Amino acid sequence: MSDPIHAALDGGLRQLAGLGGDCVDHANAIGTILWSPPRVIVVGRLKAGKSTLVNALIGAPVAETAALEATNVVTVYQDGAPSRAEVIGLDGTRHPAHLQRGTTIELPLPTTDIAYVDRWLPSAALRELTLIDTPGLSTLTVDNDSATRRVTIDGFEQTRNASIDADAAVFLFDAAPRVDEIEFLSRLPFTPLTMLGVLSRADSFGEGAWGRRDPLDHAAQHASRLAGRLAEVVHAVTPVSGLMAQTSHTGMLTERHAALLARLHHLAPLDVLRIFDSDDPTAGPITPPERAELLGVLGEYGILNGRGLAATGGAAALNAWLAERSGIAALRHALHASTARYAVLHRAHRILARLDQLAFTHPAREQIRSITANLRGNPALLLVTVLEDYQRMLDTDPHAAVTEDLHTILAATTPAERVGLDAGTPPPQVAAEAQRRLVAAQQRTLATRSAAEDAALVTLIRTYTALAAGH
Repeated sequence: MSDPIHAALDGGLRQLAGLGGDCVDHANAIGTILWSPPRVIVVGRLKAGKSTLVNALIGAPVAETAALEATNVVTVYQDGAPSRAEVIGLDGTRHPAHLQRGTTIELPLPTTDIAYVDRWLPSAALRELTLIDTPGLSTLTVDNDSATRRVTIDGFEQTRNASIDADAAVFLFDAAPRVDEIEFLSRLPFTPLTMLGVLSRADSFGEGAWGRRDPLDHAAQHASRLAGRLAEVVHAVTPVSGLMAQTSHTGMLTERHAALLARLHHLAPLDVLRIFDSDDPTAGPITPPERAELLGVLGEYGILNGRGLAATGGAAALNAWLAERSGIAALRHALHASTARYAVLHRAHRILARLDQLAFTHPAREQIRSITANLRGNPALLLVTVLEDYQRMLDTDPHAAVTEDLHTILAATTPAERVGLDAGTPPPQVAAEAQRRLVAAQQRTLATRSAAEDAALVTLIRTYTALAAGH
């Protein structure tokens, strides 16, 4: 059963298709936005751990984490069978791509000629979220940086393409976002409600695995502070160990790894450190290649803190601990409970924008404008209008009281929270506060600073009027 927003938009698209002719094709094309999973783009600097995180979220080692050529292009991961890939050139042409061992993609074009890669694979996770992996920002080559910006900022053709358009973003950074990263975040076409920060490589945060303080606990506290500092660009910051998450969620860990790690169980932490700092094959109970292998799947934190579990519970216990400590569960919750909710509004906004654009160019413009006007007047889509006004106010006057009121309405899950009250506030008090805010909004219309504020106040008045009436 669809939610009211989907139901209203579906009804409007059915009316569009009812006009006949090519309106059927237009309705079907726009409908793919409506019924496809929300699209989440993963961005960050080179080596920030984007592909590792994508693998963990998908639950399969499909995103290249080492091959430079593969990580130089934007890749869209979506549910579909059979497993396959297509490369889309900058000229819009599509080229089948061969998959080596079912994962590695052989690119049929130079990376400079590629807009993005479509990658399908059967995945329960991808039925809920389509993930877009991107090249690193501020990398050693101009090509990598511009490829990401084409998708997210600069308005190149693939930005407008429905297969690339994103509804939300996950931004990976290390201990403290750099100035250029903050500038990049502010230029992304999202609101803070659809932007999630990830403090990556949390298992090596601070002094790292061998320090006096547990890096994962330290990272969690730091992420909480960062969330407050970055409230104008992201709605939350989640610490994640991408390596631990990837290993535990993609089947990389084996009983052999657990057995190797268990050999270190009796050693003191400093002795373990000396072994992994040495190239001497006789230093410790595992060989240098075995040490490198364990580092590749567990990292220093997993090795140091997982030894006991490996010795007593084997791979199953170790894998469960990696999953729990990696932070991936908290990230999934943030994506589904918050980001995905706002993504619905973002996608509805895109659909209305597509209809508006069609109304300007199509011979049936009057009928299409009537359909769009009816949709915008539908109470089920009021929050979409709130989002549109919020986006404009963020660009025009992000610190205005009107902007804060719009944010309060969008972030709320109950009528009481929409007027700044606790969720359990009795309806009469909610109605009274809505009436007070309605009067205040009406008074503000006498002295506005911009056209964006004018439009936002109209929306606020409409919202508070409905809440004052108990709707």
